[in-house]
Amino acid sequence: MRLKVRKKKNSSGSISIHIVDRSNRGYKVVETLGSSKDPDEIEQLYQKALGRIDELEYNLFYFLQTNSKKELLKKLLAEYTTQDFIPIGDELIFGRLFDDIGCNKVFEKLQTTSIRKVSEKQFLFRSLVISRILYPGSKLELIHYLDYFKHQEMTTDTIYRFLDTIYQEEIKTQIEQCVFEHTQKVMSGTITVTFYDVTTLYFESESEDDLRRIGFSKEGKLARPQILLGLFTTLEGYPLSFEIYEGNKYEGHTLIDILQKFQTRFQLKEKPIVVADRGMLTHANIAFLENNGYKYILAYKIKNIDNVLKEQIANLTFIDDGTIHTIDIDKTINYIDEFGNKQQLPIRQKLILTYSSKRAKKDKRTREKALEKIKAKLSKKNITKSDLKLSYYAKYLDIDEKCSIKYKLNPNKVMQDERLDGIKGFATNDFSLNANDVIAHYQNQYDVERAFRISKTDLRIRPIYHRVEERIKAHVLISFVSYAVYKEFERRLKLHDVRFKFSQKLLRKIIEHITALKIDDELLPINPSPIQKQILDIFEN
Repeated sequence: MRLKVRKKKNSSGSISIHIVDRSNRGYKVVETLGSSKDPDEIEQLYQKALGRIDELEYNLFYFLQTNSKKELLKKLLAEYTTQDFIPIGDELIFGRLFDDIGCNKVFEKLQTTSIRKVSEKQFLFRSLVISRILYPGSKLELIHYLDYFKHQEMTTDTIYRFLDTIYQEEIKTQIEQCVFEHTQKVMSGTITVTFYDVTTLYFESESEDDLRRIGFSKEGKLARPQILLGLFTTLEGYPLSFEIYEGNKYEGHTLIDILQKFQTRFQLKEKPIVVADRGMLTHANIAFLENNGYKYILAYKIKNIDNVLKEQIANLTFIDDGTIHTIDIDKTINYIDEFGNKQQLPIRQKLILTYSSKRAKKDKRTREKALEKIKAKLSKKNITKSDLKLSYYAKYLDIDEKCSIKYKLNPNKVMQDERLDGIKGFATNDFSLNANDVIAHYQNQYDVERAFRISKTDLRIRPIYHRVEERIKAHVLISFVSYAVYKEFERRLKLHDVRFKFSQKLLRKIIEHITALKIDDELLPINPSPIQKQILDIFEN
């Protein structure tokens, strides 16, 4: 198109200003700017037409260029399928973090003559760890993912053979050492406080064995076999160590075992303060901690303590939320030592008490529900002890030998319980810590509870479908490393003060959709979205 400005004299004597196209040996009017008899106005219209030509030619060029690009892109895309677009976000982000932690080096230290086998184990371990973060599910899902998106072949037999060998004590110890050293580095070389907690992981199968046993389930799966998972973390939630126990083991009996292994394995110069939930508040655990020089902070069961101390606490004044009281306790505890002998140990503890009106309302609701149930139970004839087994409300009852009904409600016990509503306690043997420090340390347990929540939901550590013990343990080990990688991902986002308005689950999907086009065995990255670029910039530095 060739655009020109034309002046045309009209029969009336005026001059019209046109923009014409002279591409085809003629004149085709593209636009009329106006007409006038005044020479100054005619000149103004002429200059305006010249400027308008620049606009029209630019728009025409853009139109042609855009359509040319579209046609070119259509031709290009016609040569490729969706399988030629390869996800690369998993490797660019989580693969890089996995390498930074360095757990794959463990396989290089194994006694093997085959470099190929080492490389295969490293690929399998890396794939299994990353898959639990981005596309958690069955191992079969990983096979389909690798086949469809990565064009890499893998069989279920290959995965199961790998799972059968990965949980050797040597490998498990070295992988834990790798994660521990990374966490220690993140914590600037010093781990002063650790948190220990236990959760249950259930199985879809109903059959039991030495490891998978029916026990007290924290997930309400009472008829399902389960295992216990004990996890040591820093108070910020960074993983340190874990152990697996049979499903019917009492959680309070796991602390001594895992703490001994933890201390032996990592040879800490200074023993950290151990923070644990109230399920660990057994006399045997306290005696072990005291006798082995550990400082500790344990949640205290205020409503289950002796009546003298309970009365002392009930007489304290809690004006509003945040009120704190401290009581020094000197007492002697009775416990059974490792040889089965009865022992006594005098101890000194500081009991820190806090009050929350929100907690008080919750305690009241719990008690009211319990009283409703107990009244329903007492209305039955021939009530037995088994009817009250493990019941929260059994503490409100007295035995009445004179009546045909053996148990009766004790209003004084109910009233005594009411006086302790909203009060929470923490016991410590570290008198150098002030009350606020003790509370702050314990309240960081949220990060540990979040560790379990992430593992169970986002990483789908449960339910577990494996039946072979080695594969069950391997499954947990892989999830443990996945959680370490995930925490490092969170840490780096926080380090760069990056916050997104959407969930972590959606964020992982955005990373999963960072793609490249595969042309002649070469991956050509596709320009990322602004959010993807923001994430890539963090992890490429």
